[in-house]
Amino acid sequence: MDNQCTPHIVVNAHYPQAQVPVQFVQDGQIVLNVSPSAANNFMMDKEALSFSARFSGQPMQVYVPVGAVLAIYARENGEGTIFSESNLEEEYSQDVDEVEHEPTVEEPDSSQSKESSSGEEKPKKGAHLRVIK
Repeated sequence: MDNQCTPHIVVNAHYPQAQVPVQFVQDGQIVLNVSPSAANNFMMDKEALSFSARFSGQPMQVYVPVGAVLAIYARENGEGTIFSESNLEEEYSQDVDEVEHEPTVEEPDSSQSKESSSGEEKPKKGAHLRVIK
C-alpha cells in the first residue's frame, strides 16, 4: 500500500449474505487482511467486496456486503475508521431512494437530433493536464 501499512477490516460474520471462514469467527466478528498480498482478485463496489484468500492453507472465496464492514484499520498503527451499522444502512437506503427518484431523460426525436448535428456548434475541449516538474 502507499503508506506501507497493512489494511484490515472487521466484519460482522452473521450479516446476511456474508461469506467468511466461520472457523475464525470470534464473538460474531472476523478480522480480514485485505492487502494485495493476502486478498487475490479483490473487487469492491457500492454493494460488497469480494476476494479469494487462503485460511490455514485452504483456499476460500470471501464475500462481504458493505453493511457487514464494521471497521477498517492499519495493522501497524491501529489507525482507521469504525462504521456503525445503522449509519451504513441509512446511507444505502438514501442512495436507493435517490436512484428511484431520479428524473428520466427522454430520447429526442430523430428530426431534432439531425438538426443539432448539422448546427455550427463546436464540441467543447476536455480538460488539459500537464506535468509540472
